Amino acid sequence: QVQLVESGGGLAQPGGSLRLSCAASGFTFSNYAMSWARQAPGKGLEWVSGIYSDGSETIYADSVKGRFTISRDNAKNMLYLQMNSLKPEDTALYYCTKERGSRAVFSRDYWGQGTQVTVSS
Repeated sequence: QVQLVESGGGLAQPGGSLRLSCAASGFTFSNYAMSWARQAPGKGLEWVSGIYSDGSETIYADSVKGRFTISRDNAKNMLYLQMNSLKPEDTALYYCTKERGSRAVFSRDYWGQGTQVTVSS
C-alpha cells in the first residue's frame, strides 16, 4: 500500500540545479522520517539526505552538504530535494525512501522506482 513516486530528474549541466519531488501515499506521512538515496552505475546504494517527520532536523552526506537541501510539506505528503551546484559525480538514480520511525534516517523500509539525474556538459 505504501507508494513513493519520484519526479523532477533530468539532464543538467555542471553547476546547474534540479529539484526532485516525491509524492507519498499509503501511510501517515507526517509520522515518519524520510530520506533520499542514490545509486550510480556499478555502485551501491548511497544515502544522501534525511529529514525528521516534522521537518525540524535535516542531515546530509558530506558529498552533498552545502549544495543540496531536503524539505517536506506534510500537508501535501510531499518530499523534496533541491540540488544546486551539481557535479558530474551527482549522476545517479535518486530514490525517495520512507524510514521506520520519526527520526530514523538510516533504516529505510520502502523506496520508490527512482528518478534519473544526469549531470554532464
